[in-house]
Amino acid sequence: MALKIEKKIVGYNVVKDDEEAAVAAPAPKELKTEGNVVHMTEQLERPDMLIGSTYKVKTPLSEHALYITVNDVILNAGTANELRRPFEIFINSKNMDHFQWIVALTRIISAVFRKGGDVTFLVEELRSVFDPKGGYFKKGGKFMPSLVAEIGDAIECHMRMIGLLKDDDLDEHQKKLIAEKRAQYDSSLKQDEENSATDFPASAQVCKKCHTKAAMIMDGCLTCLNCGDSKCG
Repeated sequence: MALKIEKKIVGYNVVKDDEEAAVAAPAPKELKTEGNVVHMTEQLERPDMLIGSTYKVKTPLSEHALYITVNDVILNAGTANELRRPFEIFINSKNMDHFQWIVALTRIISAVFRKGGDVTFLVEELRSVFDPKGGYFKKGGKFMPSLVAEIGDAIECHMRMIGLLKDDDLDEHQKKLIAEKRAQYDSSLKQDEENSATDFPASAQVCKKCHTKAAMIMDGCLTCLNCGDSKCG
């Protein structure tokens, strides 16, 4: 196509083929962003049926247990990119003392789940909440700083179960160190068992003379079965 130049030419430049194609191509449509959040054009509607798991939490803070249900949605079902993600959470209990904040917490957590992206940060945020009245120890010796942290622990267990969180594997140096310490501990236990393996009764006391665990009360008098020492002469 011919163009008529009606102005005076003051300079020129040769346009390459790739530059000409870039000028002719329309600019790509940008996603609508607010801060670091990218809003997708596709919205995920809640399916009629979701699969999930329910966790029973019994704490010394309440007479009644908490039942935490986390429902998951399956993305790209039947394909190589199939992914299971948490979609909503429900918390129920007979105890109504914490009803308001538990309902608010479930709605906020469910909203974060449905927003998408990396939701694993919720675990650390919930587990870092401390009760001013003090925490408690769970069965097995694990310390829980608050009831909210207990909820975060249940969510962490669920995320590990569905593969959203991975276990932190130890490196080779740490594994070697643990194996050495375990071998030393087993060796010390075996040595203690060999030292304590005697022909004297298990209820015997340590003799003050020969320092052997062989002193027994016989006829109302403490007598050593190893060296024969007796308080009664």
